[in-house]
Amino acid sequence: MNSKTGFFVHPQGICESVHLGAGCRVWAFAHILAGARLGRDCNICDGVFIENDVVLGDRVTVKNFVALYDGLRVADDVFIGPGVSFANDRYPRSKRYVEHPLTRLERGCSLGAGAVILPGVTVGAFALVAAGAVVTRDVAPFTLVKGNPARPSGLVCICGAPLVPAGDSLVCSAGDWRGLAPEEDMQCSAR
Repeated sequence: MNSKTGFFVHPQGICESVHLGAGCRVWAFAHILAGARLGRDCNICDGVFIENDVVLGDRVTVKNFVALYDGLRVADDVFIGPGVSFANDRYPRSKRYVEHPLTRLERGCSLGAGAVILPGVTVGAFALVAAGAVVTRDVAPFTLVKGNPARPSGLVCICGAPLVPAGDSLVCSAGDWRGLAPEEDMQCSAR
């Protein structure tokens, strides 16, 4: 950690942006362009590329070999798994600049390894996108989606574990939460 900047950039990483929050870590072979904005305590792993018009909130983890393209807005506490792919042009053609639709990842959501996220979608708060899923439309908060195209496959707890029916309520399969529907202020021992 550099005491002057408050963030760490590996000697083999390239960080052109001065808009990195305190506690950020940028690892080898990552490249962050000048216009990108990162919140506090982000972890940018090896081989990540971040374009100019990208905004990350606090405590965002971006695992290896991910490219974050213009138009991406990422809220706090989001996990982006290895090899996740983002598109930012609905009708791509070479050597053409178009306005990029905003793609939003809301607070606490997680994207599994190798997921594909098409432009202009919103992944809701604490939603979970399964590994390899192709997200073509918005994902509701606390929803697990999987497949190609990604389809809802149940609800997840704030800890990420599946919620299972138990009588007239839902319970967390990994922790102690029980209730009628997940919500952002729920408490779970597995979190």
